[in-house]
Formats: sequence, structure tokens, C-alpha cells
Amino acid sequence: MFKTMIEPFRIKSVEPIRVTTKEQRKHLLEEAHLNVFKLRAEDVLLDWLTDSGTGAMSSAQWAAIMLGDESYAGSPSFYRLEAVIKDITGMDHFIPTHQGRAAEKVLFSAVCKKGDLVPNNCHFDTTRANLEYAGVEAVDLVIPEGLKPSLIHPFKGNIDLARVEETLKLHGARIPFGMITVTNNTGGGQPVSMANIREYSRLLKKYNKPLIMDVCRFAENAMFIKIREPGYENKTIKEICQEMFRYADGATMSAKKDGMVNIGGFIVLRDDQWLDSVREMLILNEGFPTYGGLAGRDLEALAVGLVEGMDEDYLRYRLRTAEYLGEKLEAAGIGFVKPTGGHAVYIDAKTILPDMPKEHYPAWSLCNALYLEGGIRGVEIGSVMFGKHLPDGSETYHSMELVRLAFPRRMYTQSHFDYAAEAIAEVKANAKLVRGVKFVKQSKYLRHFTADFRWA
Repeated sequence: MFKTMIEPFRIKSVEPIRVTTKEQRKHLLEEAHLNVFKLRAEDVLLDWLTDSGTGAMSSAQWAAIMLGDESYAGSPSFYRLEAVIKDITGMDHFIPTHQGRAAEKVLFSAVCKKGDLVPNNCHFDTTRANLEYAGVEAVDLVIPEGLKPSLIHPFKGNIDLARVEETLKLHGARIPFGMITVTNNTGGGQPVSMANIREYSRLLKKYNKPLIMDVCRFAENAMFIKIREPGYENKTIKEICQEMFRYADGATMSAKKDGMVNIGGFIVLRDDQWLDSVREMLILNEGFPTYGGLAGRDLEALAVGLVEGMDEDYLRYRLRTAEYLGEKLEAAGIGFVKPTGGHAVYIDAKTILPDMPKEHYPAWSLCNALYLEGGIRGVEIGSVMFGKHLPDGSETYHSMELVRLAFPRRMYTQSHFDYAAEAIAEVKANAKLVRGVKFVKQSKYLRHFTADFRWA
């Protein structure tokens, strides 16, 4: 085998990228109140803010769109997608939504009540916000290794089973279900082992609690299991995915990740205990149960994308892409969450800005610096996203200060990653020039999306 892993696709349609100067980017960032979410996409050179809905669809998906049936109720497009999802998940009840946070909102509204508690390895931002908005306590119980960026561990997304059992003993009456996120986005896109999923499911069943999986990146997690977990090296990705789902009682998904589409999500449930309540909330918030906020053409594209997302050649290339950028950063002396995850590289801002006080939000500041230097838009996974502004005016801070560079699927080539590595190294070389920030305005929930900042 050659050392170079090529992209397992050809490009047949392109769009231009606008190249800006550093002076232009300084002006644009200040206009955006030092918040990269507020930049116009046309002013970004490499847009690695998120891998959610930002990828390129295949020729087969575009062809499938032409089959889309837009009937309000009972569309054949729904039933085609339902068959694919039942085959992968083994679950009887499929409820489409327009995206992942909608799936969370519908499920949590139907099942949870104020005062409840939901354990997870790590809740991502919208999951946490949807629970907290409903008055539910979201508890993160990832293994200790998952909070140490430089530590090498094959499954840093694993949930801490001892702490889970302690939580079940202390708060069992408050827990409607347990969750687990595969892969663990908050902690660096780190995978969860099959053994951990199996034992977590067994533990929840001991206390009569269902397991709900957040499966935005289920195929990437399956590929990590195939590569790293003994006994799975000869299994297909689909077989691994089917086993993962076998241990769950339900799942939510943003199909904008491993579904390989630009919009879409769903809920699946094994039995009908919550089905009527979930469908009622769906009709109130999203639409009729056979379209759930999606056009028929979106349902068709997703039916194809879920299968394409499990292609082993694609997944091997996908994981190798993140690993490749990690090797470039390692050579430049830049710290990141190790080993690299499936959909992103998470830079440890503390390794570039070790002396910046937490009150100046190092990861957010590094995000701004990457845009100023190279036109790269990442996202902060740190104290802006996961800290809180308390009623007394004080702030809480996250345990890690990470900058996530999340790669849209089938969008960028190796030269883009080489360029990014050079730009990041340049930021590190001039780290003393990176300026911290202070809040000017923030909202109560998901403040990172809309907050305004000033230079500290």
C-alpha cells in the first residue's frame, strides 16, 4: 500500500473560495463583535465551524432527490427511508425531524419533567440546552481519561460505569433514561467502545431505565470499534452499527453528520411506551409523522446517505484526515486531544496560550486568532460554550479549553489541510500577540451562538 491515502471520490462540481487579506479579516471580525458565528460564510476561507449539514452530497443522493414525493401524509419517500433505518437500527418506530436538536426537543418534551436528571458521557451544547430549558439536570460522567487532552486512550468517550451506578442509586427516581453520545463530541470526537455501551445498557436495565443513544456520528464510532476493539476487526461497519443499536431502547440523530445530508434528523424507539406522546409533540412542533419537517426529497437523500456513510473506504479516509492534521500539529509542537477523533481535530488552547487567564477565554481567543491569521473558522469548545453566567454576576469555567476544527464531509482536499497546519503553526509562533476577550452581551442558553465580545 502507498503511504498517501487519496480521497475516495472524484469532484464534479466546484464552488469558488474568496481569499481575504489579514487586514480585511481584522475589520470583518470586529464587525462580527469578535464572534466567528456572526461572520458571513463568504468571508471565510476554510469553514470548519461544524461538520453538521455542511458536507457535499453524492451523485446518487442528488439523483434520489428526483424521486422525492411531497405528499403530506404517507409519502413513499418516508417508507423508503423507514426501511433503511429499521435495517440499521432494528427499531420498530421511526420519527423524522428536521434536525437533531428538534429530535431532542420532541423527545425530551414528551418524556422528561422538571426536576429530572439525565446522565450521559458528555451532553453536547444543544442536548444540554434542551434538557436545561425543560428544567432537567444534565450530568456528564465521562471516564477521567476523557478530560485529559494529551492522554492516549482508545475509547476516551466511554462513560464511567461506577459513577453511573452511584448516580442511579442516589437519584434513580429522577432519571427517566440514560444517554450516551457516540462519538463524544464535547470531549474531542472520541469513540465509545462496544463493551462500554453493552455494560452501560446492562446497568441501566438493572435499574429499569432505558438507554437513549445520541448517534449523530454512529458510523464513525463503528469504524473506531472495528480498528481498535478486539473481536470486531473482521465485522462489517453495518454489523457493528447493528450491534450498537441492539443495546439501546431509542436514539436521537442529527442526520446532518453521518447521514451525509444538509438537513434532517430523527428519533427511533424500540417499543411504543413513549410513541404516542412523541408523535403528539412532533405534530405540534415539526409536522405530520411521515414527514416531520422534511421535504420528501430530503427523506430520499437521507435514505441513500445513511448507507454511504457506512462505507468502509470512506470512513477510513475520514478518520485518516483528522489523524493527518494531528500529525502536522504534533510536528509543530501544538497540543490537541489525542488520539484524534473522527470528525474533527480539537486544539488544546492551553498549549498555545498557557499564560492567558481563564477570564479572557483562551479557546475563544484562539478561534479568533485562527480566523485573523488564516481565514479559518473553527468553534470554541470551552468556557464560553459550557461555562455559565451566574445570577451574582460571576462566571463558571469549563475543565478544558478546546478549539474544534470540524471537517465537512467530502469537501476539502489535502492541500487545504496543509495550508491550515501552516496557519495554525504561525499563530503558535506569534502567540504573544493573541488577544483575550470579554463579554459585552450574552443570552441565557447557547450563548456562544449570539454573544458579543470586546478585546480584553
